[in-house]
Amino acid sequence: MIGIYNKLICRELQKLNNFALSKNGKMTLSRTILLISILLITHQVLAQTTETIPMQPDYWNIAEGAIVSFEAFDGRETMILNGNAVVKDMEFSYGVLEMDVYANTMRSFAGFAFRKQGGTMEETYMRMHKSRQPDAVQYTPTYNSESNWQLYREHQANVTFKSEGWNSLRVEVMDHTATIYVNGENVLQVNPLKSGNLIGEIGIFALFGNRFSNFRVTKMGKAELQESQPSTEIETEPGVITEWDITTAMPYAEGHVHFNDFTKAKTTKATTEKSGLLPISKYLVKPTSGNFENNKEAYTVASHTITVDDEQTKLFSFDYSDKIMVFLNGEFLFYGNNAFRFKGNQFQGHLGLGGNKLPIHLKKGENTLHCVVIDKANGWGLIGKVE
Repeated sequence: MIGIYNKLICRELQKLNNFALSKNGKMTLSRTILLISILLITHQVLAQTTETIPMQPDYWNIAEGAIVSFEAFDGRETMILNGNAVVKDMEFSYGVLEMDVYANTMRSFAGFAFRKQGGTMEETYMRMHKSRQPDAVQYTPTYNSESNWQLYREHQANVTFKSEGWNSLRVEVMDHTATIYVNGENVLQVNPLKSGNLIGEIGIFALFGNRFSNFRVTKMGKAELQESQPSTEIETEPGVITEWDITTAMPYAEGHVHFNDFTKAKTTKATTEKSGLLPISKYLVKPTSGNFENNKEAYTVASHTITVDDEQTKLFSFDYSDKIMVFLNGEFLFYGNNAFRFKGNQFQGHLGLGGNKLPIHLKKGENTLHCVVIDKANGWGLIGKVE
């Protein structure tokens, strides 16, 4: 945990340094006062205490539909959970989350939800049945109760879990980053965290049932986001579409979506991430959500106007989740299905900008692309580039 302490001290010292510098760059505090301030900051950081949340019903709010029980096991208080549980009367912003999860070779998901505000939060979890596989640990933002792991294949890691006994999971949450450890090993760093929340509830995310114990929280203050903070996000490529006009989310039925209907729909502007990825659930609430593959399909229409001085043909590179229909100036051009497991049991449905390439013939003046993006679960997304 030394790493996060050092980073917190450095952050506080930088704030102090910024305060101490005058406009012309000269120090306005004496060295003595500065030294005292450094000692006080160091003492404040090192004085942080860790709180253990008992595995007892009175300390947890259990989500509707979750299955939970509490029992003594292996000399510990434990919780057996299938669903979501949130610590009562506690918010978390910056610090460390730790817990132990009992080994489980059956298909299951076990991890933390943090900075939770309503249905939007950060989640990171172990998939112990995926031991030694590239997606054994995953991070995803959850927007409006919808997980989005399909959109972020860069945020997963190959991890070997213990097949017996307890596996420890620790997440060091800093201002805009999270570093994930399994059994003391650094396995994944997320930069930046994507939900946009700086503070919120904390809890456990479990799917298909797992046993938890020793849930610990170390709070280190309030997260801060600064304009100049470094990020591992790639810069936007030329030609990538960074803004779409999207309609509300509507129930989807095969054969019942007609171009003349959705061109009249009201739209709102949605901005992509630097990569060009549009995480649609960040902007829209589905008619049915949060039930994974049990969701009913929903669709939105994302449109973008391309203006050219002369008639010409360009290449539209794009990818999507789960399904798409592409129209240009009212003409139907493409239908595709990229859904989880649609192309085989191991097909994940991840997105990539070069996933599809489509020649589009543009007339002089304004041309409008309409993309009907259909989704059931695991990540509702669109990315496009006009080359």
